[in-house]
Amino acid sequence: MTTRVPFPVVDEISRHCHQEAEPETVHIEVHLPGRLDPGRLRKAFHEALHQHPRILMREAPARWYHRRYLWELTTDPDVEVVTFPEPGKDALRDARTRALTYAPALSVSPPIRLEAVEEAGTVLLLTVNHTALDGPACLRVLATAAELYGGRDNAPSTPPVRTQEAAPPPPAPSPWARPARIAPGTPEPTPGNGLLVTELPLPRRPKGAPYTVNDQLMAATALTLAHWNGEHGARPRPLRITMPVDDRPRDASMPIGNGTRLVEVTLAPQELHLPMPDLLRRTATRTRALKVQPRPQLGHGAALLTKPVTPVAWRAALTRGLRRAAAPWMSTTLLSNIGRIPYPLDFGEDGGRAHAVWFSAPARMPRGLTVTTASTAGRLHLALRWSRTLLGPGDGAHLRDLFEEHLHTTEVPA
Repeated sequence: MTTRVPFPVVDEISRHCHQEAEPETVHIEVHLPGRLDPGRLRKAFHEALHQHPRILMREAPARWYHRRYLWELTTDPDVEVVTFPEPGKDALRDARTRALTYAPALSVSPPIRLEAVEEAGTVLLLTVNHTALDGPACLRVLATAAELYGGRDNAPSTPPVRTQEAAPPPPAPSPWARPARIAPGTPEPTPGNGLLVTELPLPRRPKGAPYTVNDQLMAATALTLAHWNGEHGARPRPLRITMPVDDRPRDASMPIGNGTRLVEVTLAPQELHLPMPDLLRRTATRTRALKVQPRPQLGHGAALLTKPVTPVAWRAALTRGLRRAAAPWMSTTLLSNIGRIPYPLDFGEDGGRAHAVWFSAPARMPRGLTVTTASTAGRLHLALRWSRTLLGPGDGAHLRDLFEEHLHTTEVPA
């Protein structure tokens, strides 16, 4: 008998808001120094899928009057997940474009695909349908595949211990205040998302500082967007930045699915003019308080919207309508800091150990821009992803330069 699992809240809301023009994909890009054997990689990845069977799922057929979307768990993949594009100078660029343009189908198990691109070594490009799964869960599966392929330990490293400040967070701007929107740049005529990835030095901070690299990234993101909006004549408004928080373990027991909860960090325009040490301390106390506060993944409203008391088609129409109505109050942007990659991602003698890992999160309007960061081998890997209806490639390059400039200003001397 086929096992069926009701969609969790995050999956259902994402399913309701599905759009072909801007698909909800997560892109993960792992750079290895060596080359991988195709047969061994396929075997290792398929075995990894079976070690994390919750990833082997597809959306069960449903009629309009059904009250739940259901995941149907499968014993094996429905299709070949691992492919090997033809090598060439544009192979990686084309794979990135596919990751932003074509979401793996929910009707096929599993809703992911892995492309192994030859590019000065090998780039493993994993495209994930975000309605079903998130980046950290799929990275866990990829770490299992690395261990199976290379025969080397890919257990996660111990997370750093953070000292906790007892000081209460400063009052945040009213949640009812309309947040800033990102000022339009030079949009492109075609829909979809654009992407820019870059590698930066990790920002320095004094030993024992009361803030983390995540707080430096948060401050840099806020300063970058305020700078951008100022250049484009936008009226100053509070910057509200969505931040995913992931409390799951990183070992083999990690639940596979969409496991992050979203909190919103708000900074008033005047706070961005504080001396940098004060801005960083204020950001740190605010983010720390939000992280420990219990809250449903998408808030209490989403939990109410997904209660199966009416047909799912009715709830979908209501959700889309509410999303349009609430667009002016949605957060300005999303900053997803994966942090230090906890796994070696070591593919043995063939592929070697990952020296760069990029993620990017969907960038649908009305936010129109997401900032995703991870650190590998002592370097910061930044991905800017934007809606082409808002920004163009030149805008992305300018935002990258602004981010690098403002991130450097967060390096407060001891």
